[in-house]
Amino acid sequence: MASAVALKKNYRCFQSLQQFYTGGPYAVASDASFIVCACDDAIKVVDSSNSAIRSTIEGDSEPVTALVLSPDDKFVFSSSHSRQIRVWEVSTLKCIRSWKGHEGPVMGMACHSSGGLLATAGADKKVQVWDVDGGFCTHYFKGHKGVVTSLMFHPDPNRLLIFSGGDDSTVRVWDLVKKKCIATLEKHQSTVTSIAISEDGWTLLTAGRDKVVNVWDLHDYSCKTTVLAYEALEAVCTFDAASPFALCLSAFAQKNGKKISSSSVQFLTVGERGIVRIWNSDGAVCLFEQKSSDLAVSSEKEEVKRGFTSAMMLPLGQGLLCATADQQFLIYDLDKNVDNGLNLALRKRLIGYNEEIADMKFLGDEEQYLAVATSVEQIRVYDLASMSCSYILSGHSDVIPCIDTCVSASGKTLIVSGSKDNTVRLWEAQSQRCIGVGIGHMGAIGAVAFSKKKRNFCISGSSYLPVFAWFSDRTLKVWSFDGVSDDAAEASNLKAKAVVAAHDKDINSLAVSPDDSLVCSGSQDRTAAIWRLPDLVSVVVLKGHKRGIWSVEFSPVDHCVITASGDKTIKLWAISDGSCLKTFEGHTSSVMRASFITRGTQFVSCGADGLVKLWTVKTQECLATYDQHEDKIWALAIGKKTEMLATGGVDAVVNLWHDSTAAEKEEAFRKQEEDVLKGQDLENAVLDRDYTRAVRLAFELRKPHKLFELFSEVIRKPNADVQIEKALRPFDKEEVRLLLEYVREWNTKPKLCHIAQFVLHCLFTILPPTDLVEMKGIGELLEGLIPYSQRHYTRIDRLQRSTYLLDYTLTGMSVIEPEANGTEPRKDLGESAREEGEDYPEPKDASAKKRKT
Repeated sequence: MASAVALKKNYRCFQSLQQFYTGGPYAVASDASFIVCACDDAIKVVDSSNSAIRSTIEGDSEPVTALVLSPDDKFVFSSSHSRQIRVWEVSTLKCIRSWKGHEGPVMGMACHSSGGLLATAGADKKVQVWDVDGGFCTHYFKGHKGVVTSLMFHPDPNRLLIFSGGDDSTVRVWDLVKKKCIATLEKHQSTVTSIAISEDGWTLLTAGRDKVVNVWDLHDYSCKTTVLAYEALEAVCTFDAASPFALCLSAFAQKNGKKISSSSVQFLTVGERGIVRIWNSDGAVCLFEQKSSDLAVSSEKEEVKRGFTSAMMLPLGQGLLCATADQQFLIYDLDKNVDNGLNLALRKRLIGYNEEIADMKFLGDEEQYLAVATSVEQIRVYDLASMSCSYILSGHSDVIPCIDTCVSASGKTLIVSGSKDNTVRLWEAQSQRCIGVGIGHMGAIGAVAFSKKKRNFCISGSSYLPVFAWFSDRTLKVWSFDGVSDDAAEASNLKAKAVVAAHDKDINSLAVSPDDSLVCSGSQDRTAAIWRLPDLVSVVVLKGHKRGIWSVEFSPVDHCVITASGDKTIKLWAISDGSCLKTFEGHTSSVMRASFITRGTQFVSCGADGLVKLWTVKTQECLATYDQHEDKIWALAIGKKTEMLATGGVDAVVNLWHDSTAAEKEEAFRKQEEDVLKGQDLENAVLDRDYTRAVRLAFELRKPHKLFELFSEVIRKPNADVQIEKALRPFDKEEVRLLLEYVREWNTKPKLCHIAQFVLHCLFTILPPTDLVEMKGIGELLEGLIPYSQRHYTRIDRLQRSTYLLDYTLTGMSVIEPEANGTEPRKDLGESAREEGEDYPEPKDASAKKRKT
């Protein structure tokens, strides 16, 4: 039956989840279709719908400190620790202008609504305004006594005011017309982190780390009220009266018999606690407070704080965007819940940086979700359709190195996770909560595995942290799900049915056989052991690897086990006697994962060399190698139904692969048919002497030799340059680049160079130099064309000089008197020319000429 299975020959990476935000500045497009983010020293343009990276702007190897978008979304203004201010064109990703103005790093930027002025705030305590087109400074403001951290223009374009806040606890108002500071607002006791202006433009709100929001009247710059927030604030935002937030608040207030004054200002705040709160300036009343958030800090002593770092209202009423300390973008919508109260619903979560990916598994019957374990204490579940994070499972207190998933007999999707906090947790995906906790290991959990058949138990194996090696038990435990209830308010305690001390070193991997009768464990002690369930009785120990074993898996059809090791090999073992059946070599570094596909006839492996390999078990042949990762690959997930692959590792990139064997076969067959038809059309065009069409078809068929023959034939015809120009004019830039590659090859051979030079002449006649310069890879092509062209012209010049000797010899020979043989003497060149009426110099004395010769 296995022989009838069609083998896979190729996989194709069709989607990637890459890091695009490492914290710091970001900007949102005017229609919220994309986000421009700082990613170390680069700038990423990210599609807000699916986290796909549209383009990357390479920086100057210094971390980006500030960036902002122009109002028309055509330009990006950025600055880094190099203090260079750059203007980038979004469409071409080119830097069109740059200058240096501050004596320290630029910490903030703001662009005027007209797009003509750019304001920058620096660590040198200065605020400067620049003319964008000219790149020169129009205003230079000094006055702050500390780093200027926040900056904004007045939203009314007719009021040329700039507001700046710094860590000197002051807010200053600068008038661009008067070119001076017209007000200094001193009410804060700590760094001012955010500034916002009301819809009518006459109320200013400032938030700081002194846990208050100050509301200012811009008529006389007096403080109207102070709102106590009781948390260090990072952002304050106002929203328009027509926005969904304001409408929802108004409807909620009316239903509860309250009235919101038209003169009051509603605003929201975010900060270190990780919750969103909405306030009313009248009476400093909190209208709404977010009840729960996976970013909320439960206590002040908690070491890891994942609060918000900034927030902004998205344009066109598309919600609230919040940036977190762990590089996430959360998009919220305000609506009513079932109790007629207000609810802040999380609509989308974009993960900017996943850190190191430790393990991954597909989730659900249709495998439309992917559970990812990274170097944090959370499990992130991604929707593969939108590549956005659907939800997060929080509960562990330390890093989660291993997870596994299954669908229970009742149809519920379960996730089991093992953490370095020495616990095993069982999660229910639909309710997104923990339903069971397994406590008992004395060391960190290194591997977990679900039952394959009954799916009513799981197995865990422990490893250890080197610092606490004496706590490590290196045991296997079988955890039963009996007594676990989905409806319980709190997680149940999982019961250990069996325990065994399995290995001398860390347990890196576990696998349960398809019939739930055996479990295999792979360890750092270079052995793999097979145990009989449910009592964990030792069956056989697999010895043969020279380094630690990172992965084990049972064959779905045969009584054998596959292991991947740090000795760069993959071995196939017989369960009956523990003998090594086959050894697969090909990786250049440790093999981290190996998993069966195609009913056990093939398997996929990945390793520390960043490579993914596709193997055939029977022939021990590596069919394909893929290099899509830049570092070690820790995780490999395979869909049981779709046999889709997912890989992830140290480079924080998740790549999704699908089987492209059938599609490529169909595409190759279709292309072959098209080539046959085009080949026939080419022959007909040659017979009809339709060279324009023939050249086009030969180029589409990628037949450079036939193309050369056509050009050779056309050159012999009258008006050859006209015909070739007519054939080449429809070519686009990419086709011209490919044609130049052909010409470069022809130009290297003296016998073919005259055709190459003629085609070059026609191309340069058609295309203007500006188009040639913009062509991708034109520099490399010209470097290959110029030396040979110079060599050919030098050779022609040398041959032309050599013909002068021939002219001289023939001229000399023509004046020698012929022998008297009764025939008419031959006329020299001068006599022939004079008979034809041409002006030719008189010959010198013949005897002298003869002597000279």
